[in-house]
Amino acid sequence: MTGTNRTKIGDPCWVDLYSSDLDRSIAFYRELFDWTAESAGEEFGGYVTFRKDGRAVAGAMARMPGDTDSPEQWTVYLASSGAQATADAATAAGASLVVPPMAVGELGTMAVLGDVGGAGVGIWQAGTFPGFETMGLVSGGQWREHAGAPSWFELHTRAYDASLTFYREVFGWSDIFTVSDAPEFRYSTIHAESPMLGGVMDASAFLPEGAPAGWIVYFGADDVDKTVERLTELGGTVLSPPQDTPYGRMAAVTDATGARFSIGGNRA
Repeated sequence: MTGTNRTKIGDPCWVDLYSSDLDRSIAFYRELFDWTAESAGEEFGGYVTFRKDGRAVAGAMARMPGDTDSPEQWTVYLASSGAQATADAATAAGASLVVPPMAVGELGTMAVLGDVGGAGVGIWQAGTFPGFETMGLVSGGQWREHAGAPSWFELHTRAYDASLTFYREVFGWSDIFTVSDAPEFRYSTIHAESPMLGGVMDASAFLPEGAPAGWIVYFGADDVDKTVERLTELGGTVLSPPQDTPYGRMAAVTDATGARFSIGGNRA
């Protein structure tokens, strides 16, 4: 996808970074993905919009004063036609409300939830700003138009069945596709047809004890291995080294301040 955002209700439509060192984060992603950073100013709390080739791909904000508990993290936002109604439906379905719906000027309305499995997820009701202005697409294991752009969104949860029901009921995921339902690998995609955009994985077997469930954003790379090498030079950490999969070459990493994300590209 390039140009105007065309996401459907319930689709991932934006990601943003919560950082304890915003200047360091800006420098890291500028060097890694060739992003530029544009501050919205004090009116919006110094919120930063990252752009790739002039198109909005992500946001970032500094950790709030006095907040010593919140982790460095990327938050995935799902599109909603009514943030308050979605938040109400979510809490009725067992979610917790982390950030109540709040207007962001004329840009839209946002909220943040803890879903039924404890994973944080955002809500975005578009006003003048719909979200991503460019994305990578994954089809048949091939990543296209993707370098430095968000390309895939994946929920790792211990509450697999409950989570699928939750997102179906709250965010309208009506065409979930089951990739595998074997005990050793349970995975479903948000859509049954391309572009699928993301999926839900039963992570019960590999999430370390005490590690929270969570949404992971994948950013594309022309060369995953070289991008991971550059990431380590910039102070990032490799959690899982690049490896070929049926869906492309992937690596799990953290940035220079510890926020987790993944990098994806075509197989080596």
